[in-house]
Amino acid sequence: MNKNTLIGSILIGAIMIWWFMTTSANNEAAEKAKLAKQAAAKEAAAQVADSAEAPSTSGLVLPGSTAEVKAAPVLGAAGEAAADSAVKDSTVAANDSAAIEAPKVIAQRTVTVETDKFIMTLSNKGGKVQSVIVKALPDSAGHFPELIQDTTLGALDLKLGGADLSDVMFDVEAPEWINVENDTTVQFVFTDANGNQLVRSYGFTKSGVAVRQANKFKGFRVDNYELSWKGGMRETEEFPKGKSFGGTSYFFSEVIFKNNEITERETFSDAMTFDNANYYWVGMRRKYVAMSVQFDSPVPAQVKGKHINLATEGNPDPGTYSLSIADNVRGDSVAYNFMVLPLEWAEVEALGQGYEKIIVTGSKWFPGSSVWFVWICAMLLKLLKFFYSIIPNYGVAIILVTFIVRGITTPFTIKQLKSTSAMSKLKPQLDEINVKYRSDPQKKQAAVMELYAKNGVNPLASCTGGCLPMIIQMPIFMGLFFVLGRAVELRGMPAFLWITDLSRSDVIFHGFSIPFLMPDGLALLPWIMVVTTYFQTKVTMSGNGAMDPAQQKMMVWMMPAMMFLFSAVMPSGLVLYWIVSNFWSIIQYKIIRRDNGNNGPKTVNGKKVVDAEIVK
Repeated sequence: MNKNTLIGSILIGAIMIWWFMTTSANNEAAEKAKLAKQAAAKEAAAQVADSAEAPSTSGLVLPGSTAEVKAAPVLGAAGEAAADSAVKDSTVAANDSAAIEAPKVIAQRTVTVETDKFIMTLSNKGGKVQSVIVKALPDSAGHFPELIQDTTLGALDLKLGGADLSDVMFDVEAPEWINVENDTTVQFVFTDANGNQLVRSYGFTKSGVAVRQANKFKGFRVDNYELSWKGGMRETEEFPKGKSFGGTSYFFSEVIFKNNEITERETFSDAMTFDNANYYWVGMRRKYVAMSVQFDSPVPAQVKGKHINLATEGNPDPGTYSLSIADNVRGDSVAYNFMVLPLEWAEVEALGQGYEKIIVTGSKWFPGSSVWFVWICAMLLKLLKFFYSIIPNYGVAIILVTFIVRGITTPFTIKQLKSTSAMSKLKPQLDEINVKYRSDPQKKQAAVMELYAKNGVNPLASCTGGCLPMIIQMPIFMGLFFVLGRAVELRGMPAFLWITDLSRSDVIFHGFSIPFLMPDGLALLPWIMVVTTYFQTKVTMSGNGAMDPAQQKMMVWMMPAMMFLFSAVMPSGLVLYWIVSNFWSIIQYKIIRRDNGNNGPKTVNGKKVVDAEIVK
């Protein structure tokens, strides 16, 4: 082999080696490029698929816009088609700059706003209220209670023209937590495929109880809307354990509203559509707190409610409600105040919207009671707060208010006792007349009237002196009863000794309970109530000569037994009031009967005188 042949062979071999190396590198690069393209295609398809599940700002066309889509407000068929296209043509999706971009994906998030009154969490899913924690009602451990029963459902979902926006993701740029020092607004923005916008905004103040919720329509109009409060309202207080007589009667779960100048409270066990009326506000309440949607002016809304049953074995919760409020849209927005209202009388009364009548309302059976009875309750509560401002103990305040109430009613009681005493003194003579003229009613009536005239007794005056004072006293007693059982001012307030919370039963020993009477443990005040009621009833009945002895004996035992059934689970503030009132009555009757010379049985020469029995 000559020199030229050898050089050529080497060159050919080098060229072949270089060729094989270059080809291998190209194949490897192509394989890598192919894998990269496939990965990019899969990622694009996943993004489109995710956008099919989560509503985007370009997949829904808002009702009332020029290109309205009459489908559910969720990206559906369009998302599936986009995903299929991405899978079939992944190379183009990865490299072609002209490819259609996937809709903007908005992740679900919340914004929590804290004011002096409450902590409210807003969700961009529907732009709604997810949680409300009120600061005015801390529990024994100092924790603030949640007011929304089901925070996954929340409150203030919105429908526009039949399109449900409760699952639509809104864009929000606010931080996750906001401490309100100055007026603050949080905005949630939804933009549809045509560029039309719905802006849901929430306005907060540092110390206000109202959240200004506004819904602004940009680029479109709708005829009607519907607000949904699906999550209900949770009780802030602990329910009594076990079943008891009247144990839950001091707890309230009601739909509340003001329409046509009247504050109403409704309870129902199924579903209810309320009367068509002009509504000032609509909401729900529990024992010590309420929340409502308050309109700027009365609106002819359609209000519906549905009961949510929460009662289980061992949990006597009366349940809560879901609400919907539907009305026509007037203009390019819908706005209202969302109110968070601990039911402190002076604060809710100052709002001027009739919220104080959630605490105490009148009765339909007594005309005008929504005015005069509410006024009585307000005055009694002001008396309690006045004495508390002097002596910071609501137990002492209850005792002092009881003294004042009984002092005011004492003149009526004295008149009643004198009337009863005068009638009882004539009872033997009346019995004789009944026997003598039993066959002649006219002569009997004439003889009775002659007896009355001879002794200066006017039957009509006796009735007025006996019955009317009791009628006058009853509203005061009932007002104090309602105030002590419902006033948030007494919540968690101690009195003295073992009474640590005037709003709850004074349980002194949890290791022993009486089924249906004291299921949570042994309370002391109800037993004191029984003893004082027994002696109070006995003293009262002993001075009533007009009543049959058998009836007197029955009343002496029946009244204490009846009061024990209810006082065992009463708030201790109520029981304390009744005990003090019983002591007042016992002392009052003793003094009055002594002054009238009628203290104890009639005697002659130290011997007891018994009225002769009239034999027929």
